[in-house]
Amino acid sequence: MIQTERLCKNYNGFAAVKDVTLHVEPNEVYGFLGPNGAGKTTTILMLLGIEKPTSGQVFLFGQSLRENYFEIKHRIGVLGEHQYFYDDMTAREYLGFFADLYRVENKEERIESLLELVDLRQFGNVRARDYSRGMQQKLGMIRALIHNPELLILDEPVSALDPYGILEIRHLLQEQAKQGKTVFISSHILSEVEQTADRVGIMNRGRLVAEDSLDNLKLKLRQQVELELELQEIPPQLIEHLSPLEFVHEAIGNGNKLSLKLDATADFRPQIFAAISDDGGVIVDMRTKEMSLEEAFVTITEQNVSLLTGTEVEA
Repeated sequence: MIQTERLCKNYNGFAAVKDVTLHVEPNEVYGFLGPNGAGKTTTILMLLGIEKPTSGQVFLFGQSLRENYFEIKHRIGVLGEHQYFYDDMTAREYLGFFADLYRVENKEERIESLLELVDLRQFGNVRARDYSRGMQQKLGMIRALIHNPELLILDEPVSALDPYGILEIRHLLQEQAKQGKTVFISSHILSEVEQTADRVGIMNRGRLVAEDSLDNLKLKLRQQVELELELQEIPPQLIEHLSPLEFVHEAIGNGNKLSLKLDATADFRPQIFAAISDDGGVIVDMRTKEMSLEEAFVTITEQNVSLLTGTEVEA
């Protein structure tokens, strides 16, 4: 659905985007992440044809954006980071204006169903400029959906929303994915991306440094794994017996809880279970603490290493 080939953008000698090659597959939710100044917004502007690349190419739906600009744009729904409204238009008039631009059939029915989706129907005759910031965000979201696009490109879609509004938008995006739409999300709210995205791409210093599923990213980054066990009781000598094992970095007992930090590359379970059993311990519960997307993001950007090339990212 989206493919770039060595995409670059320079501003007066400054390279904002450097050799970005990314792939977004049909019917997936793709999270586009990076710290401030990483090149995300510039990349999105090039995907939309608003900024022209210094070099490289953009393909949407398998077609070059250079050659099929207007046909392609009709198939995309866009939500920008900042919303702009016509001062005297109500929400219904605003949506109707865009429905006419896109020649939407049964536009009144479409508008009412979308307003209902985000709990704005009772405010449909209120001027959009008088909406709260969160209401404007939801209105911008359904404006992006008015023509039933195949691809959604969304910049900070849950910005300014309260927890209930975030939940509404999350369910809406999940429903779009179920309908076969492709969703490209740029967001600073990593916990939300973690709940919705199938894959993520991470930008840093103008380069795409990682692109993979969340599970694979965490697996590549994870050097230690935290294993938390609950025992009927911790045998007196167990910590002493576990600590010398070469794959055990830390062993802490607290009541009947045992917390272990272990080498993620080792096959540690057989020896851990054997040591507990040999000391007369009985495991009641066990869980592995997973790395969060936020932890993976911080690790990648702070280490400043590309997981795509295995090299340090240039300043």
